[in-house]
Amino acid sequence: MTHRRLTSRIFTAASAVAAAAAFVAGPTTAAAQQPAADLTVVPPVPTDYTPKKTEWGDYDFRGIWPIENIPSARILFQRPDAFGNRVYVTDAEFAKRVAAAEKSDQAYDPEGGLNSGGTQGLVDWLRTNPFGRRTSMLVSPADGQLPALTPEAEALYKAGRSGWVPGQHYDWVDDFDSWDRCISRGFPASMFPFRYNNGIRVWQAPGYVVIDLEMLGTRVIPLGDSPAWPGNVEAWMGNSRGHWEGKTLVIETDNIKSGDSATREHGKRAASPVNMATQNVPPFNTIPTSAQAKTVERLTMTGPDTIVYEITYEDPEVFTAPWTARLDWTRNQDYKFYEYACHEGNVQLRNYVSASRAHRADIAAGRVPAEEEDSRERFAQQFDFDPAAMP
Repeated sequence: MTHRRLTSRIFTAASAVAAAAAFVAGPTTAAAQQPAADLTVVPPVPTDYTPKKTEWGDYDFRGIWPIENIPSARILFQRPDAFGNRVYVTDAEFAKRVAAAEKSDQAYDPEGGLNSGGTQGLVDWLRTNPFGRRTSMLVSPADGQLPALTPEAEALYKAGRSGWVPGQHYDWVDDFDSWDRCISRGFPASMFPFRYNNGIRVWQAPGYVVIDLEMLGTRVIPLGDSPAWPGNVEAWMGNSRGHWEGKTLVIETDNIKSGDSATREHGKRAASPVNMATQNVPPFNTIPTSAQAKTVERLTMTGPDTIVYEITYEDPEVFTAPWTARLDWTRNQDYKFYEYACHEGNVQLRNYVSASRAHRADIAAGRVPAEEEDSRERFAQQFDFDPAAMP
């Protein structure tokens, strides 16, 4: 299961109908978030909507909030250069994105099962959700690009090893990243859309919020005064504490598993804060994480079926500046969560190591031409493109 087919998971017909109904139900909220005349301006998150409350008095965010449409529409994590400092696309660029979505929706085959291509309801989502006009998930820095790495972090990034690094051989489990090994996608990487399994479910109980991720992660977040962890205690998803600022849920996270992908010591390896299965992030999954890494997340309901999710990541030992991403979550109670049994029957790491060793032995013995070795150079190239940015 390590390197799954890089395609998006498809909504069921029921999910698409429910999603379309949700989009139609909230035009006022969508209008409130429409881009300003200056397409380079990041508008403030609307706060005029008041969510209903739970039985114990907290604002009620419970529900299923898949973020599948973002990668399906090819709205990338980092901004394509063609958009410059624009946060939103022009009408002409948006028309290209809609045309691509129409082809995708038309390609869906309801009899094709899980292997069917295409999408359902993508055009409706683009036309009714203001995120459909966004140029990237990143809103800061202004150019929509991740800040430069520090020299030390750049060296560790280039020296790192994972199942996606070109020209790297496989000899042991430390040649693979935490996602290859079914451990974690990392944090905050787990909060961004991937190529499949993009369900998010929010649970609440008195004093707690739980964010249940469809792929490798459940976050139990206490509210109010929660003690900080000692500095030597870390977790893949960090230590999160939440509180309410008006109608916005604010979550602060530190004690994220630190380390890099270059070391051979398993206990000192970490997950990259952004994973290359999110469209248009740096390749290889080898960006390090220092003990200073921390995030601030802000979740604001802007309508009965919409949440604006914003996260700021700061790690001064790795990135030369903080960065912020802002996404829209759309409720879809008919989205189906299935068990992500990544470890179950997972023989891929053993197979990769065995095949790599055998192939090198064949090359050394002259049984196989050296040029037949898979260099994996394709993983160094961008392979997702926003139709709105294409010539």
